[in-house]
Amino acid sequence: MLRDRGFRGCTAFDCFGAGQAVSQRLFSGVSWRERPDTRRRMFAAFGVLRQVHEMIWYLAEAQERTYDADIRQQVCDLTETLESLSRGNVDRLRSADMDSVHASVRTLLVEVSAEVRGSYFADDGGLDLRIGPGADLAGCDLRRTRLCGADLRGAVLIGADLRECDLTAVDLLGADLRDARMAGADLSASLYLTQPQIAAARGDAHTRLPTAVSAPLHW
Repeated sequence: MLRDRGFRGCTAFDCFGAGQAVSQRLFSGVSWRERPDTRRRMFAAFGVLRQVHEMIWYLAEAQERTYDADIRQQVCDLTETLESLSRGNVDRLRSADMDSVHASVRTLLVEVSAEVRGSYFADDGGLDLRIGPGADLAGCDLRRTRLCGADLRGAVLIGADLRECDLTAVDLLGADLRDARMAGADLSASLYLTQPQIAAARGDAHTRLPTAVSAPLHW
């Protein structure tokens, strides 16, 4: 197994279904190894389509978690745009203005995050001053730190001790959870947690996860 051979990063990678969509739909099952001339176009299409699929994943959660009808409609509209793009051909994917799409998705995800976290008193000033977007918490013992409703978007949590922590309504969008200790932690209602993040963390049979995420075999 890759994990046993020291390639843990490879086991945590997830293309969100983009690889199969590119190889089977866009290139009719033809491998770039068989047709080296397709390599450039195939790799470019994969790079865009993986982003599109990942954003659709996040928006699906945002649609489910928001209480605001207007935001929900915006999420639905943007999801439809992304799904239409995902069904496009290679040229359409390569010409897509991904910077603009990313900006639109980010705005909605942040709005939903603030809404959900606000319902857990995330803005009452009671959170540790270290806690925040992009925080460097590598190796920190956070077991006695209030985290419920925290914004840890893009935070570095490599090797952090989160055992038994309540991570309800914690925004984990893009957080680095490699080797984070999560035995017994409750992530069942955390925000924007993905399968690759969990695959890189260290949990156990008592770690609670969202329904859309599965416990890795190595736990």
